[in-house]
Parts: sequence; structure tokens; C-alpha cells
Amino acid sequence: MITNISLVSVFVKDIDESLKFYTEVLGFEAKDDLQLGPEFRWCTVVHPKQPELQVHLTTPSKPLSDDLIAAFQRAQAAGGLPGLGLAVDDCRATYEELSAKGVEFIQTPEERPYGVEALMRDNSGNWMVLVEPREYTPEDFGNDAR
Repeated sequence: MITNISLVSVFVKDIDESLKFYTEVLGFEAKDDLQLGPEFRWCTVVHPKQPELQVHLTTPSKPLSDDLIAAFQRAQAAGGLPGLGLAVDDCRATYEELSAKGVEFIQTPEERPYGVEALMRDNSGNWMVLVEPREYTPEDFGNDAR
């Protein structure tokens, strides 16, 4: 029986730089950093409040096909890959804190029916959403919500 999600992978351009970004800028903690053969590095970070969920920082590489590696690299260059959704207790304060650290935001904090949301990019261009959640009902989204 599946009990939870324990690992998510995020494609990054440079593992060392991303490890630094996720730990020094976002406040994650380094977990594993192992070289598993000449072409594969296993590097994970965890959030201190959710250590059971590992974020695997990986580059598009083997065993993926050359075509798929190239496709991921094109998507990275265009800033078109999704990253993580991060819950925050105060979206506006987190926006200010991360902006001061040089994080690129593509949407400032805005009110949504489900809370306050901002969109940022990690240092590899992945979209990341920050959400300060609040209670909501389907009616909060208008008449066409399902």
C-alpha cells in the first residue's frame, strides 16, 4: 500500500549551484550527495519541517535518451519547466525576503480564492509557486467551478 510521497525530482542546470540555492536561499537542508557512477549524481535536499519528502536535484542526463535530454535542456533554457509548490505562512513577507536575496519573481503576491500566491523561478529557471493557503469553497471560484 502506498503511504505517502517521499521523493520528487527537479531538473536543474547545475547541481552544485542548485544545492546552494535550495539550501542557502530557500532554507532547505542537504541530505544525500553521492556520485553513482561517472554520469549520475544523486543529490537530495529536504525541508526541515518536512524531512520525509526529499527533493532530488538532477540534471537531464543518462539514462534518458539524447533526444529527451535535449528537450529538457531546451525547456530549461526557455524557463518552461515546473518546479515545486511551496506553502508559506506569509506570502508577502516571503516575497520580500526572497526578493532581497535576488530571487526572480514572475508574479508578485496576489489574492486568490485559495490564499495569497506568488510565482518565482529557482536558479535553473523552474517555476515555483508560493502559497499562503486559506480555507475556501468551490463557490469562491465563481459559478463555473467544479
